[in-house]
Amino acid sequence: MPDEQLRIAVFIDFDNIEIGVRSTMNKDFDVGSVLEALKERGEVISKIAYGNWKRHGNASRMMSEQAVQMVQRDPTPRGDKNGADINLALDALEMAFTKPHINAYAIVGGDSDFIALVEKLKQYNKAVFVVGGRGFTSAILQKNCREFISYENVVREPEPRRQQQAARRPARRGELLPLEGVVPLLERALRLLAEREHQPLLGLVKSTMLQLDSTFSERDYGSGSFLDFAQKLAHARLVDVARIDSNYAVKLPERLHLAETPRLAAKATAVGQPGAPGGEGAEAAAETAAATGEQAAPAQAGAVRRSRRGRRGTPRKAAVPARPEPEREAPEAAAPLEVAAAEDPQPSAGPAPPPSEAAPPAAARRSPAHRRRRKP
Repeated sequence: MPDEQLRIAVFIDFDNIEIGVRSTMNKDFDVGSVLEALKERGEVISKIAYGNWKRHGNASRMMSEQAVQMVQRDPTPRGDKNGADINLALDALEMAFTKPHINAYAIVGGDSDFIALVEKLKQYNKAVFVVGGRGFTSAILQKNCREFISYENVVREPEPRRQQQAARRPARRGELLPLEGVVPLLERALRLLAEREHQPLLGLVKSTMLQLDSTFSERDYGSGSFLDFAQKLAHARLVDVARIDSNYAVKLPERLHLAETPRLAAKATAVGQPGAPGGEGAEAAAETAAATGEQAAPAQAGAVRRSRRGRRGTPRKAAVPARPEPEREAPEAAAPLEVAAAEDPQPSAGPAPPPSEAAPPAAARRSPAHRRRRKP
């Protein structure tokens, strides 16, 4: 059955799913998003919803827009707790016996009472999908179906699909649509084929696109055949078309790689140019920056001094940095002569007297003891 085309019958317990979505997500139930998610699994054949439609005015209008058959459930004086569940189960089993071409069933609701119905349908070789919220759907129901479709993931779409479909429809008769508008639908179709491990041949791609959106037509884009439509997309570089034997395959281009290639090429071209990082002028630019930094450092210091001195209002002249003088090495033999010349400016004619005959200092000549010693 995995490779078999699924024909799905949808049964909706509206009262149950509406209460669960409103209590956990504080939103109204969107049947359109659920049906779009089921279209990705197969072809939706029948859609039936059970509830008290007298108190759901807006919901009944939404159901009518999606061509959902609404079954009215009138509550009894004691209530109608399981009336919709019993009615749903009986109709599903009757369809399993009388409509053998329907090979899949989708139960939209989170009540654990449906587990008996799920097990019985599986015994009749039917695929069973369960759609509900993770917070209010029975855990045993989630684990015993073929696939549990979380409602939180279904409604988590960046843009409503109905708006995308409205954008694809021509505004006036005879007006052609832009090719860019079909890319989201094409991406969904190719993703589904990849998940099913099918080769994206032209016929299979078109049937999958029609399964997702029955309003699609290549004639809205000015193409007489789907091959012509695919070649237009390839000419616009939106897809890649490759010939395989006597057929053609469609795949999306590697957009990230194509987007990075021009940037990397520009970066590679810049390398090697003067002034570019890693080029011939890199060393010259580094030397110029170093010289500029050395000249700018004294000027910045002078500007700081001027700003501090100019607080009193007196204008100051700009400080000119003095040129550093080269250091001079003092000669080894000349230093003692210069010291001696400084002490005795008048050079003596004869040899220097011995230390004993040297004249006493001036302070000693002026002392009284010295005067007494010189008296006869």
